[in-house]
Amino acid sequence: MAASGRKRSRRARAPIPAPPSPPPPPAPQSPPQLTSLLALLASSVTLALRFASDRDLLLLPSQTLALDPLLLSAARAVSRLLALLPLHLQTLTLTSLSLSPPTPSPPLPSSWFLRLLSSPTLPDSAWRDAFRMSKPAFFQLLHALALPVPAASSSSLALPPDHKLGAALFRLAHAAPARAVARRFGLPSPAVAARAFYEVCRAIAERLAVLLDLAAPDRIARSVPGFCALSLPNCCGALGYARFGEAAIAQALVDADGRFLDVSIGWDPEMAPAEILPRTKLYTSQSILLANAPQGELIGGSVPRYFLGPACCPLLPWLVAPYKHVDATDDLSKESIFNHVHAHGLQVVKNAFGHVRARWRLLDESWKGECQEALPYVVVAGCLLHNFLNKCGEPMPEEIQGNVDADEFGDYEGDKDKEGERIRDVLAAHLSLVSRNQ
Repeated sequence: MAASGRKRSRRARAPIPAPPSPPPPPAPQSPPQLTSLLALLASSVTLALRFASDRDLLLLPSQTLALDPLLLSAARAVSRLLALLPLHLQTLTLTSLSLSPPTPSPPLPSSWFLRLLSSPTLPDSAWRDAFRMSKPAFFQLLHALALPVPAASSSSLALPPDHKLGAALFRLAHAAPARAVARRFGLPSPAVAARAFYEVCRAIAERLAVLLDLAAPDRIARSVPGFCALSLPNCCGALGYARFGEAAIAQALVDADGRFLDVSIGWDPEMAPAEILPRTKLYTSQSILLANAPQGELIGGSVPRYFLGPACCPLLPWLVAPYKHVDATDDLSKESIFNHVHAHGLQVVKNAFGHVRARWRLLDESWKGECQEALPYVVVAGCLLHNFLNKCGEPMPEEIQGNVDADEFGDYEGDKDKEGERIRDVLAAHLSLVSRNQ
């Protein structure tokens, strides 16, 4: 038994063979295919960035605003990819890239805006694409605003006035991020671009306020012929409402040519137009504005001067709203005829709001936080610019002429005004008689 135990013990103490040594690591090899591909990718991104920078005057602003972030993201991705490679592969890739450098371009002014200013051959459409106005209108606006040229030590923005105006209009027209605006106009930071934007909007609200000339002498009288041409005798304005983002409702009165006569904005978006109207300056001043005006003598009676009002507003002696609950199948009733003409006249205010929104894309963006406090001033600036360009004879850009979608508001369901009903009935009888004689 003992011998058997010693034999097992000798087997247990037998030496264990050592594991084989791992083979030495292979010498670093440079994969030429990976190096070549990375070099080609980096070169392509570099050339694309240079093209976007050197040829951006040939591209639409919408194209460059869409292209720039994609190219910058691609450049960052290539940089990160190179950083993940071993150092010797980074060196090989960069060396391969440097073997075929792109053809150098001639030196250019430091910003897109300076190149725009210095280019004598660009068509005027380039200015309209960028700023929604021609070059002469741009400099006419610059003169009208008289933006200051502060010293470098001033607390104001030490930027040329044309740069401030261009940056503000570009952001307003294209809803461009402040970072993209700063890059295109050579501004030191996005914060400076944002400050320039609000400074210009304040200047527009102050210097162009005269273009909201409802109280100017004879302004009401000058509005009447345009509405007469729309078969609305003695009418001198159309009232309408629009929502801007989720922050505010605007009330506006326009003439037959779509110029804003009065704008009131900043109202709680939860308020109905019938609640807003009595709180506005237009409501309290209309008796003075329309006082001592000649009556319109029609076959069925006389009507004073009045404004057209939407169905969401009450019918008043000075605010004529459409008929409700009209039989849609009876096109020949005086109520249907009146509502048709009324809707045609009210379209001018819908068009005005639609053109402001389409021309100044920033107004349709979502405004949140502290920015909501500035929204009313920006909307007023957009309406004043609309009047300014209308006065200059600037056409609406073709791509935004059809954008006149209107906001919907619930119909007013309150009490009726007897004198308002009489005036509307006289107008309806007159329009019915006119339509039969045509």
